[in-house]
Amino acid sequence: MVAMASSHTYHTSLLLFLLVACSCRASLDQVVDPACPRVKPAVAVVAEDCGGPALCESPAPHTPVAVFPYDVDPMHFALNLEFTEAEFFLHAAFGVGLDQIAPNLTLGGPPPIGAMKAKLDEVTWRVIAEFGLQEIGHIRAIEKTVGGIPRPKIDLSPQNFARVMDEAFGHPLNPPFDPYIDSLNFLMATYVIPYLGLNGYTGTNPIIDGYATKRLLAGLLGVEAGQDAVIRTLLFERRQETVPPYKGITVAEFTDRISATRNRLGKCGVRDEGLTVPPELSAEHRICTNVLSADQDSLSYTRTPAQLLRILYLTGNEHVPGGFYPEGANGKIARQFLQKPMQNNYHV
Repeated sequence: MVAMASSHTYHTSLLLFLLVACSCRASLDQVVDPACPRVKPAVAVVAEDCGGPALCESPAPHTPVAVFPYDVDPMHFALNLEFTEAEFFLHAAFGVGLDQIAPNLTLGGPPPIGAMKAKLDEVTWRVIAEFGLQEIGHIRAIEKTVGGIPRPKIDLSPQNFARVMDEAFGHPLNPPFDPYIDSLNFLMATYVIPYLGLNGYTGTNPIIDGYATKRLLAGLLGVEAGQDAVIRTLLFERRQETVPPYKGITVAEFTDRISATRNRLGKCGVRDEGLTVPPELSAEHRICTNVLSADQDSLSYTRTPAQLLRILYLTGNEHVPGGFYPEGANGKIARQFLQKPMQNNYHV
């Protein structure tokens, strides 16, 4: 009881700070987490240690254009997933989302459907809380670089995740899958989304040319890949556990079925692998466990916007919305598939 009360007090105090301060960037000297040490970490350096521009700044770009016009729409498309991840993680960790923590980033888009606080153990809570706060930075960085779009209507309800899992297993699970009831279920639900952002950024990379846009995309890709690796590692450690109350169904089978469903809905071959694979899909064809999903050369798989929408809509059709975006995703690329104008105002 004491431990539970302490955890509740900790989470409440951090949430109160976020509600007051997170819509603005906290100063570097401001403590944002009650668990932070009072003494600054030893990694800190003073400015004169940096050696000046010659040692600390990137060389001049070969093409000195920060953002090309054709860079904008692919990065706007990425905001759909960034909004989705931000709302999912923030609500799960803190019980509130962008409307309370960083309302200036939503650009008038509607609040998510069904997102709620999850019952997470301490380690999972810390991972998800950090991911949620990182997503705020991702949205801010995209909007600063290429402008923004309104947040789309996003369905993060237990019923929608239950539909995902029912689709994966080919029949309704009993009881329906609920991502918010415990850490394991939440991690498996988290397995569904961030990996798609990784696919999207890898696919977008070749068509981006502005030096500022490329720096943005590389930074986003690095963190999204890291998030996916953490999620997969946490699940990998528990891959042989059965998932209560689904007797005989292991964590590995859940991931394998989710990946197979994304491949089927995406309609472009294998771009996705669970935690176990046949040898022909494994690293150098020599192992059957699969901590990271990668192709025959151990490179990240790519997906196009159309492939991603087929999966995220749960319809297998980029022209038919549903699933996580019941009214369709936002941005020029997504709305062209629907042959509909942007929701709300378009911001560039």
